[in-house]
This record gives sequence, C-alpha cells and structure tokens, in this order.
Amino acid sequence: MATCTTPSSSLMLTYAASSVHAQDLTPSILSFKSNKPTSSLYPLVLRTSRDRKSGLKWANLSPHRHSKHAVVAAVAAEADLAEATEEKEGLAEGATATVTAPPKPKKGKAALPLKRDRTRSKRFLEVQKLRENKKEYDLKTAISLLKEMSSTKFVETAEAHFRLNIDPKYNDQQLRATVNLPKGTGQTVKVAVLTQGEKFDEAKNAGADIVGGEDLIEQIKGGFMEFDKLIASPDMMVKVASLGKILGPRGLMPNPKAGTVTPNIPQAIGEFKKGKVEYRADKTGIVHIPFGKVDFSEDDLLLNFLAAVKSIETNKPKGAKGVYWKSAHICTSMGPSIRLNIREMLDYKSPSNI
Repeated sequence: MATCTTPSSSLMLTYAASSVHAQDLTPSILSFKSNKPTSSLYPLVLRTSRDRKSGLKWANLSPHRHSKHAVVAAVAAEADLAEATEEKEGLAEGATATVTAPPKPKKGKAALPLKRDRTRSKRFLEVQKLRENKKEYDLKTAISLLKEMSSTKFVETAEAHFRLNIDPKYNDQQLRATVNLPKGTGQTVKVAVLTQGEKFDEAKNAGADIVGGEDLIEQIKGGFMEFDKLIASPDMMVKVASLGKILGPRGLMPNPKAGTVTPNIPQAIGEFKKGKVEYRADKTGIVHIPFGKVDFSEDDLLLNFLAAVKSIETNKPKGAKGVYWKSAHICTSMGPSIRLNIREMLDYKSPSNI
C-alpha cells in the first residue's frame, strides 16, 4: 500500500487512473482549478498559487516524472474515509438497536389472552352446545336454559350484563344506584358499620356484624377487610375520607348514592341483609348485576331480573341519548352467556301469580 508524505511546497499524489476532473476531488483549499483532464501514470504534484487581486488560492495538478516521494491517491483516501465513516455509523445504529428498552409488560385486561387464543375446558365446551351462539332468546326460555347450563360442583351465581349507550367519562352519563331484589341474592352479606354515640347500640341491635368508630378505621388501614358492605353515619364521613384509597378500588367506600351513607342505619342494614344490590356502569358502559343463585326457582330468578331491569331504566342518566339499551346477556358465573331479545325483555310483564 502506498504512503503519504507532504513536501514543503506541494503535495504529490500517485495516480494510476485514466483521467482526473475537478469535481472528482474535494480538496481542503478554498477553490480548485483544472484547465483540462489529465492522464498520467506518473506521480501528480499538487501546487498552489494565490490570485493577487481576489486573494483566492488555486490548485494545479501536473505530472512529476522525477519525484522520489511515495504518496497515496487522494480519491482512494477519501473513499476509504467515507467507508470508515459509514462503518462507524452502522455500528452506532446497531448499538442503539441493541440498547432499545424492552416493551412494558401489559397489566389488567390488556394482559389477558385474546379470545381466539383462549382455551376452554371440556365442561364449558359441552355446555356451550346447548345454546345457539348468535340467537336472541326470550326471557323465559333464557332463564330455563340458564339453569340447564349449570354443571359445576358448587351453586353458581346468576349474572346479568347490560351494555348501555352511555359514556361514563361524562358526569351526566354516569350510572350508579341500588336495587332491592325481591327474592334476595342467596348470599350471606356481612355488614360493617362506622358510627358513634347512640347509633352504636342501634347498629348492633339491627344485626350489624361489625360495629366500630375510630378503632375500626385504624383496623381497616391495617388491612382488615372481613366485610361485604360498609355503612357509615354522616357524622363519620370526615374521618372515613382517609380510607378512600383503600376502600375505593374495592368498591366498599360509603356513598350516599349507594345507600351506604345514611342517618337511618337500622333500615340500611336490613335492606342489604335482605338483598339490596349496588351496581354501576363500568368504563365501557356495561352494568354487571348478580340476580340470584341457579338453585332459585325460575319464577324467583325472573322477578329479580325484572327488578334489576326496572331499576336501570328508572335511573337512566340525563345525558343518555338515542337508544339506551344496546345488548343484554345472562349467564352463570362459570358458564357461557345467553343473548336476550331487548324488545321482548323491556315489554315483558310478569304473570300476576308470581
């Protein structure tokens, strides 16, 4: 490989190509001047000169037959430099790609497998054959089919799921209320009460499972959660506010709309013990309500279901526009859903003998 030396007054280049043009070279001087193409197998000498009037520097290449200096071709050197620069850029890009942070793990519902990727149990697949996938059933037939599809070793809960045409991110389209199921929920509800003074004894006599004041608040802060409903008297709400971050995500925070903040504590305890259910629309506008157990009679399940439908219709948000009911399904806690005919459901009238 050739070497490069820099004489005192000129730079000599070894060139073995056919011709050299001014645009082929990128000299470091201000301008480059070449009168005509040059073809030579001899070393080329790069001489500089200055224009006295303009002060510009010019470069002239001319063959030098008797030079004893070993030099390198400028074009080849520039190409090598460009290749080296590209390699460095490639390595830098590769390093950047390697250092790229891994995607964040998904949480909540996003972490669940897609519906097409889920595997169902043999029991579920067998039960699923009992109903047609996209058929809309009348209410009476759907409840009969619901009881028939229960095949687990425990008594399943009957659930209703309603998709409503509301967007809960707007205040005037939020839905939160309670419904008294005439035949109860079939579950034993453990009620805790936060109160003080005379109402302390009233709550105990009304059948509250846990009664307390500031001591109970401290227990809840310590992780105590052995209750299904928490009722508070209005004078305790200032102290209960500190439990918002603990009780809120669990749906246990006392709220006047849910009937869990009331001065009439004995009445509230009795209603929740008998089957009062709180419900609300989730972020997607779907309401989930349990309306009994599958070992209830069909008539009892029907009465509870109609009570839930009537409550949702009565508490329709003011901001709801257009068609309010979009879809309705019922299912057991471990079974496939049964789609209901919305029009027939809303027009259904229970027989007088039920």
